[in-house]
Amino acid sequence: MSTLYLMRHGAIVQSHPRRFVGQTDHPLTDEGRAQAALWRDALADVPFTAAVCSDLARCRETASIVLGGRDLMVRPEPRLREIALGAFEGLTVDEVRERFPGAYERRGCDIAGFTPQGGESFADVQKRAVAALAELAPLCGNVLVVAHGGVNRTILCHALGLDLTRLFRLGQDYCRLNLLDLSPDCWRVDAVNLAPTLPWKFLGP
Repeated sequence: MSTLYLMRHGAIVQSHPRRFVGQTDHPLTDEGRAQAALWRDALADVPFTAAVCSDLARCRETASIVLGGRDLMVRPEPRLREIALGAFEGLTVDEVRERFPGAYERRGCDIAGFTPQGGESFADVQKRAVAALAELAPLCGNVLVVAHGGVNRTILCHALGLDLTRLFRLGQDYCRLNLLDLSPDCWRVDAVNLAPTLPWKFLGP
């Protein structure tokens, strides 16, 4: 059994109005780096045996900061990338509605299965992300995994037995942490969307 420290990457630049980000490779902001540094201190006594992250820059940088120079290689895993939004990528909601009439509404009615042109659905994301993490279940010890808000929600839905229609009922703020115990036959969720200000000495490594 492995204990999974599943984290969302730190903050990135958000435009106003907000745009669909998906797999656009944004770096962390200074705020995002500071958020990751808080976890470096909070998790300093946790003996990680492995570390895996999405291969996008914001996750790789978050993982590097959290590990704080430990002699542990972070393995980039493309299957942990954020959802591919295809033709929606980089657009605002209003731009999506203008260019693809009815598509935004169809996505809202079928959040699990809707696939934008050239993109993928959250069901697709869950399939690839769960497959990637299932390979970590046989590991013993603590494993750091840094991924994305959408990806993490699909993983938590799988572990909790929730339908993907409830995806956005799960909070996943920037650089927050989820704790899961993984075994080959059962995934248990112990905590969701934790901040680094909690009394970690009581949780233990």
